[in-house]
Amino acid sequence: MTGEITLRGLILPVGGIKEKFLAAHRAGIKRVVMPERNRKDIIDIPEQPRKEIEIIFVKRMDELLPFVLTEMPKLQARCRAPYPAPRHQPAGTASRRAGVGAEAE
Repeated sequence: MTGEITLRGLILPVGGIKEKFLAAHRAGIKRVVMPERNRKDIIDIPEQPRKEIEIIFVKRMDELLPFVLTEMPKLQARCRAPYPAPRHQPAGTASRRAGVGAEAE
């Protein structure tokens, strides 16, 4: 998977389409999703691999998601913090734990 999208969800063209397509063919991939703006690059790909792989062209992220996600994630799960929120520490305790201001034993 490679590529870029704009903040508005437009899918931008990518380079190296022939090489990426041939690598996908060698790996046994049966479906490739490409930016619509790379349609012109298909002529560089040999005919045999082109016949064996389904090519889907997309312009926007909302067109892409049904092809790459089998199940849309729940909004609540995406918003959850990956780590617990830090607990408030009384003033001065953080510096003592780090050894600053503490007497050597």
